[in-house]
Amino acid sequence: MAKILDGNRIRDQIKQECKPRVEALAASKRPPGLAVILAGDDPASGIYVRSKIKACKDLGIESEHVAPPASVTTAELLAIIGELNARSDIDGILVQMPLPAQVDSKAALLAVDPLKDVDGFHPYNMGCLVTGRPGPRSCTPAGIIEVLKRYDIPMAGRRAVVVGRSDIVGKPMAFLLLHENATVTICHSKTPDLAAMCREADILVAAIGQPAMIGARHIREGATVIDVGMNRITDRAQVERIFRGSREKLEAFDRNGSVLVGDVDPAAMAERASAYTPVPGGVGPLTIAMLMLNTIQSAERRFGAC
Repeated sequence: MAKILDGNRIRDQIKQECKPRVEALAASKRPPGLAVILAGDDPASGIYVRSKIKACKDLGIESEHVAPPASVTTAELLAIIGELNARSDIDGILVQMPLPAQVDSKAALLAVDPLKDVDGFHPYNMGCLVTGRPGPRSCTPAGIIEVLKRYDIPMAGRRAVVVGRSDIVGKPMAFLLLHENATVTICHSKTPDLAAMCREADILVAAIGQPAMIGARHIREGATVIDVGMNRITDRAQVERIFRGSREKLEAFDRNGSVLVGDVDPAAMAERASAYTPVPGGVGPLTIAMLMLNTIQSAERRFGAC
């Protein structure tokens, strides 16, 4: 029977490990400080930001919610980021994506001081990742590494396949696995015979944003499957097809008007994998936990505590 890799359990472990570090900073200097910029009123972004602020409160991290209007210009947003860069009480700055269409997202991310870039998206920090130098790591891939380590799933010498090449997940995931001495292949929409490539994986990471795209023919028997996807399905027929007519899922759909599914077919993953992350409750909870850890580490570096 496949082992379920419980992201909530790992998240709670990480948060417990973070608490004494926050307390030590608060006792000697001040608590870590995180500023979250949310421009506009995207509902999903609002939920994510509230979750991040709650996590800060739970750990004793000072949080500041900066909410410019949806009409904000690139210049105005860059000015806000510049002010946060200059503040000594802010250790981490997070620019919540997506930004309003008129804002240059790349310019906004580039404007964040690399030392306060707790998302790990700045080119400087991406360069540190590639070259194996210290620095904040992209939260979702870093959380996946924590899951694999804490469930004693070996990476060294294993074949890992990452499906997806985004700067947020796919590329940093590949480099983190390389640093753990895995042999890594990155696949994407132009990869010929994707299923055959995926079947070579001891560790398969799906991060493509397509609901249940990875099926049984992609998964080698006994592989570890990490499903990064978080897709909201609003079509009942699609829910019935993906979840094989599951009464529980159909009732959830009828109550809520939607259900969540990852990038991997859930039944195929449970049947063929030796271990896998569920959706929800797998990778998702770890992203915020690693954001908290990055913020604490940023404060420690600034105070010379590590």
